[in-house]
Amino acid sequence: MSQELPNEWFVTDTRTNAVITWVLTGILATAVIAHLFVGYFVGAAFATVATATAVVPPLVVRSWTHTLPWPLLVVASLPLVLGPLQPAFLGQFFVGVGVAVLGMLVVSTLQLTTTLQMTPAFAVFFVCITTLAVAGFWAVGSAFSAAYLGDTFVETNDDLMLIFSVALVAGLVSGFTFWLYFRWQLRREQSPPRGVEST
Repeated sequence: MSQELPNEWFVTDTRTNAVITWVLTGILATAVIAHLFVGYFVGAAFATVATATAVVPPLVVRSWTHTLPWPLLVVASLPLVLGPLQPAFLGQFFVGVGVAVLGMLVVSTLQLTTTLQMTPAFAVFFVCITTLAVAGFWAVGSAFSAAYLGDTFVETNDDLMLIFSVALVAGLVSGFTFWLYFRWQLRREQSPPRGVEST
């Protein structure tokens, strides 16, 4: 997989997808204001990144239908829904998966707006590292919020290590899934069209 990561793998161009994605984007933008209002700055920062990632593709291409696939945006929004609930192992796993998906969407956005180009292999590595980094940022922000705003936080170091461990597992699982997806996409692009024999 030496090819560069194509942007169209994470962008679709249909009206139905665009309508749903724009509705979700509006909800994310509202979540930014709501989190700022209650002083949950970690959630506000995450929602801001998700919102910006969603609006960049149509702005760059100048087409309102050129949007992210709405299922990916839903998965990327899971940390905003599950994070404040301080879920157990399974919930934390899905939070990590959401972070990983957002990380991959950020990679696609960076390639759309900058000269940065990543290979699929490096993109997978980037997703795993980003998942751990966001887990650390989330933990520090939650601890700060608990200390100064009266929110709740993990009670023991074991609980905190569980969060990081689950984030690592979620990042690795997501990275491996993306790797399989990239291999499938490359194989599909390199195969001759149906009914056409290769010479």
